[in-house]
Order: sequence, then C-alpha cells, then structure tokens
Amino acid sequence: MSKTIDLTGLRGGMVVSCQAYPGDATYGSEIMVRFALAALEGGALAIRANSPPDISAIKQAVKVPVIGLWKRVYADSDVYITATRADAMAVVTAGADIVALDATARRRPGGESLQEVVSYLKRETDALLMADVSTLEEGIQAERLGFDIVSTTLSGYTPYSPQTSDPDYALIAALSRSIRVPVFAEGRIHTPEQARRCLENGAHTVVVGTALTRPHVMTRKFVDEISHVRDRSQVERG
Repeated sequence: MSKTIDLTGLRGGMVVSCQAYPGDATYGSEIMVRFALAALEGGALAIRANSPPDISAIKQAVKVPVIGLWKRVYADSDVYITATRADAMAVVTAGADIVALDATARRRPGGESLQEVVSYLKRETDALLMADVSTLEEGIQAERLGFDIVSTTLSGYTPYSPQTSDPDYALIAALSRSIRVPVFAEGRIHTPEQARRCLENGAHTVVVGTALTRPHVMTRKFVDEISHVRDRSQVERG
C-alpha cells in the first residue's frame, strides 16, 4: 500500500492500536493478530502495531493499512517510539505502510536529528510518515519536515505537555487549525464519547489502544472505581 494509501479513506474513522508488552497475558504476535482481526470486525479502518514481529504478522493477516512503530529504550535519550533510522527501517522492512516516529523536541539516541531520519526515509522508502507529537509547536515543525500525518500521541508523555487524564482536545483543535496534513487523535481515549469529541474538535481520524487491546489495564480501572463503593459499604457496616 504505502504511498498508494488514500488517507481520505480514514477520515472520520478509527484505527485500533494492538500492542502488548512482556509480562502481559496478551503478549505475542499471534494474539495481536487476533486483536487486529477483531478490531476489523468491529469496523476499524487501520491497525497500529509495535515491533517488527507484530507488524509482519498483522500485515500478513489484514488488508487494511498498518501503522508500524518500534518501542525501544535507549540509555542516552527519552525518545523510544521508532527512535532511530535503523528502527524505522526495520519497521518498513516488516511491512508497515505508515511509520510512526516520536517527533518531539527531545534529543534522539546517538545524536541523530529528526530531520536526518525523515529525509532518509523519504528518500529510501515509499512509506508514509506519522509524527507522534506532544505540543502544537512540534506538530507544526513535523509538517515542515515532511511528515504526512501528525498525531497527538505523546501529549501528556513529555514533561512540558499538559498532564491530564483526558484526551488533549485543545491540542487536537489547535493542530487542525494550524496545519494542512491530517491530524490523528491518540492518547487516553477510553470511551466512544471521547472519540466522538476528538472528531468534533477537528481530528481526521481517532486512534484507540488501551481501552480495546489492554484488558488488564481497563479491568484495573473498573476495579479501582468500584472498590471505593465496596470500602465505603464495609465502613458503614462496621
């Protein structure tokens, strides 16, 4: 697919992020493929996946666009979403149609510059590029560098961006007014109502992950909430 993808086909729709981590009961490419297929049954228009093995397995199983990334920890940088040129090329090789990269202003591993990484990928691959940003300024800069999509993925995950429990509606709206490339809303979208509000604030597409593909995290949210009622009842009875 790559550059033949018509991003207008994703307008007003949803991407499901199928990710799990070592130690999760759902960890493993086979399970992520099943999550991806279930998401498509529900009407998702594309899949976001982490790591070359998961990207490759999902790409072989679906016919929709796959947004690929690779989360890796580096000792010399806080950037971990497709942080290096080598990581990005591994994602492309695995079959991703769109490569998601951390496009924040933070220092990258090995001193690579984001501009160098983007220029290389534009020259050597036909993949579309998604900028995961945390602020309006980062989104504007990402468009200048040549990104095809800007996503609010990292709002709240950098120390200088708003720390909230809700989606960053203000950033979605500001980006939608300020740049020409599609704006994807991602991050802390836990309900259908929040997803709708993201679109109402100008998002081109909504990306939902944890609420759908990390059941242990969502279970914990429910348990924590109802435990307050249980604890209060026990105090009253005592």
